[in-house]
Amino acid sequence: MTSYLRRRVTVLTAVAAATTLTLTCLTVQPASAEPAQHIPNGDFSTGTTGWWSTDNAPLSVVGGQLCAEVPAGTGNAWDVSLGHNDIPLADGAAYELSFRAHASAPVTVRANVQLNEAPYTAALSRAVALTTGAQAFEYAFTSSLDSAGGTLTFQLGGSAEAFTFCLDDVSLTSEAAAPPAGPEQLENGSFTEGTAGWYSYGTTATGVDDGELCATVPSGLPNPWDAGIGQNNVTLTAGASYTLSFDATAGPGATVRAAVQLGEEPYTSYLARDAALTPTRQHLEYTFTAPADTALGQVAFQVGGAAAEYRLCLDNVSLIGGEQAPPYEPETGPRVRVNQVGYLPDGPKNATLVTAATAAVDWQLENAAGDVVDSGRSKPRGVDAASGQNVHTIDFSAHTTAGTGYTLVADGQTSHPFDISATVYRQLRSDALQFFSIQRSGIAIDGDLVGEQYARPAGHLGVAPNKGDTDVPCRAASCDYRLDVRGGWYDAGDHGKYVVNGGIAVQQLMSSFERTKTAVTAAHGAALADSTLRVPERGNKVPDILDEARWELEFLMRMQVPAGKPFAGMAHHKIHDANWTGLPMQPEDDPEQRELQPPSTAATLNLAATAAQCARLFAPYDAAFSATCLTAARTAYAAAKANPAKLAQDLGGGGGSYGDDDVSDEFYWAAAELYLTTGEAAFLTDVTASAHHTGDVFAATGFGWASTAALGRLDLATVPSALPAADRQRIRQSVVTAADGYLATLEAQAYGLPMPGNAGSYFWGANSNVLNNVQVLATAFDMTGKAKYRDGAVQGVDYIFGRNALNQSYVTGWGEQASQNQHTRIYAHQKDATLPHPPAGSLAGGANAGLDDPFAKALLNGCKPMFCYVDDIESYATNEVAVNWNSALAWVASFLADQGGEPAAAVSCRAGYTNYGDWADKAGFTAQLAVTNTGIKAIDGWTVRFAFLGGQRIREAWSTEATQAGATVTARPTSTNQRIQPGATVYLGFNATTPGGPNPTPELITLNGAACDRS
Repeated sequence: MTSYLRRRVTVLTAVAAATTLTLTCLTVQPASAEPAQHIPNGDFSTGTTGWWSTDNAPLSVVGGQLCAEVPAGTGNAWDVSLGHNDIPLADGAAYELSFRAHASAPVTVRANVQLNEAPYTAALSRAVALTTGAQAFEYAFTSSLDSAGGTLTFQLGGSAEAFTFCLDDVSLTSEAAAPPAGPEQLENGSFTEGTAGWYSYGTTATGVDDGELCATVPSGLPNPWDAGIGQNNVTLTAGASYTLSFDATAGPGATVRAAVQLGEEPYTSYLARDAALTPTRQHLEYTFTAPADTALGQVAFQVGGAAAEYRLCLDNVSLIGGEQAPPYEPETGPRVRVNQVGYLPDGPKNATLVTAATAAVDWQLENAAGDVVDSGRSKPRGVDAASGQNVHTIDFSAHTTAGTGYTLVADGQTSHPFDISATVYRQLRSDALQFFSIQRSGIAIDGDLVGEQYARPAGHLGVAPNKGDTDVPCRAASCDYRLDVRGGWYDAGDHGKYVVNGGIAVQQLMSSFERTKTAVTAAHGAALADSTLRVPERGNKVPDILDEARWELEFLMRMQVPAGKPFAGMAHHKIHDANWTGLPMQPEDDPEQRELQPPSTAATLNLAATAAQCARLFAPYDAAFSATCLTAARTAYAAAKANPAKLAQDLGGGGGSYGDDDVSDEFYWAAAELYLTTGEAAFLTDVTASAHHTGDVFAATGFGWASTAALGRLDLATVPSALPAADRQRIRQSVVTAADGYLATLEAQAYGLPMPGNAGSYFWGANSNVLNNVQVLATAFDMTGKAKYRDGAVQGVDYIFGRNALNQSYVTGWGEQASQNQHTRIYAHQKDATLPHPPAGSLAGGANAGLDDPFAKALLNGCKPMFCYVDDIESYATNEVAVNWNSALAWVASFLADQGGEPAAAVSCRAGYTNYGDWADKAGFTAQLAVTNTGIKAIDGWTVRFAFLGGQRIREAWSTEATQAGATVTARPTSTNQRIQPGATVYLGFNATTPGGPNPTPELITLNGAACDRS
């Protein structure tokens, strides 16, 4: 899976007055012995920037000199003054003041370096006799004052006659300060890692250019803090000295404010200095003493307030000082690592023991009362590569008694408690799917359904301060139209909506439902029927999971380029804010302009694939919506074939890039879904022509949004179709072969996960890839009924729920030690205690050896792969939420919940399905089902069930009482055929209407809940 960087921001507000500071400001690139310059605009190349005067002597720059018209008749020298503030004065430091000056008539003025507040004590005060010719003046002095608020003042008053005063080449230097001491507190200050670790807001065209972080700052922003660039989570220690330094340019010129402050309310300022920048590169340094301890400091360049647009560039940004933070040591709890949620009574039960012992040790299983109910010996596994720990494994699968509050004891350690229960995962299915309804955009979230703490108004509908998703332009004028792209799900921790992430996510939700047509343990979808989930549409006679999918599907179709426009029929790759927003930020409070990024082939094929799947699944419930989906799918697929290499183009702004330079997998997936829905030969030709059709699409590290060929393969293997029997069998065998590989990997890992133990297997969002490998294992079980694949899938989730090096469940609300501070703007409790934690069932991205965010890198540098995770809102690369991660959890959770049910009745049967062909008008067909009792006992009373592919409907039936709900047909006996003797067969016939398209033989036919062999 390709990692991508999501840069985060915090919106700045006005700051309080600065605390007492010691300040050094250098305006030239310093060598170690160069003096410190305190007048950044002494040659007036940026006009009067940085200079002030009394109201009776307005300033202007004439011929490169600063001049003032001095009135006659003032009583005191200080009645007419001009000068430059922010001069640091250090007791005992040596200074040199120099300047050139003249007057229109001979006159004496006074040059002072002094305090800028009462009692205005002077460190230097000299009478300066001026003539009409420019003269050079130099004064050396030693300061007896300590202040960050000194001022250089020219006092011009007291003359009986008016005159003109002019000044040039002003310099005030002091001895070079000692190099700052202490560790570096900022990440990526040289921008060698792009913009990683840095936020920006209110700017445009922000990015790294020739090694510098550059941004265009628009005009018309009234305050400095209305646009900014900076870095969060800076640690400051009370009483410690820090030096902020940076190189900067601004063209054509601007004043920016460099600040170090608290990064949350009330944004207390520790340093705030205005710097006059020019197109000439300057090096600036500011030294201050931190007045308080905080881990939430913020370096902020506040860049708004300019009258004209300018281009700002920063480089070599550094904050040195304080103390080296102690190494981060995660709290891992007891050394016996278990699935903290629990285990199925008849499923595998494994744990991992972290120990120095190299020989087997005793273990005991204790119930809630503390009684030992089972015991055994551990199996030494040596040093686990992914964690660096010496570990043993413990297998207590033989214990099948249900109960709560079990613990496992070994090597003097007691595990977190867990349950053994057939229903241990039942609520997880609902929780994992509820995540999507709470992530919805463009609809008010109903607290009565999902909990009052998650209630909120609709976001991004154009209600102020939102700019809205109802009329969205393209970024950088890349199109000449605007689209209504309301709805859909917020992709992750931000408010962006991405077609390639939404595509795989909605596919997995729809596949969770489509699986119920072919998997015997899914009980024909009863657990996913209408009113089983907490969605607003419950009660509409449509399965709730399809209602949830529809919310995203309608958004995906709105992202399609309109007819008559360039790239018509393609899908825009994504929509998100023009600039990153802060943490926290509720959707309804987002003030940023929303922008469409250009269309891409990858996004277009995601639309084609999911809309095609939509067409067959919605056909029994909403024929009009099904037809809309199929039209969108066909249009998108044709547009993608016409533009097969339009790769994602990221024009910047406040969203992740999601680039993908290989779309052959998306072509395969889309062709597969269109073939399964339509049965048309053209799509089958594209499927079989793809290298993915016979290639290995199941990578050791799983599939994801950028590698979607596996989605096509899994559906071709399970969804009924007219594929040639040999080809379909080969496809099904490829899933089983991949599952065998994942089983071997699982067994080789001491923590029991179906993912290799090398660092390359722990990447951004790897938890979802672990679960996608579990999906392959689960699908192999659904197809073969072999218990080893079910057990592999059940054991594969132990890692997610706490059987890992960190002893951490990665799903909020599930486990004794569970993630709860995932990176998200909406559920940002860690930032704002009035906000909730992410809802129960939210999956964290998980351990990421790449350490792709500065918070994780600073905290976890050098970590073993399985330890590269921190449950902190600032670690977006290890701890974000995302719809395509939760969709993997939702699919697996639905499978797991199905495994705890009562076993099917002990019947043995064989079923034959005969389609006698279409009617002459092609509006329907006639079929017969033959069900044979292959057991040794008579079956007295029976229920036969199967599901159509799409919109076929039973019109009448004979030899059975038949009903239909959605695509699922339920057939029961008449008074004459209720009993099926051993070896006997019942024949059930029906006429059914069809909306057109393929009408394949059902994959699964059950008798009293048991799958029948096929004949």
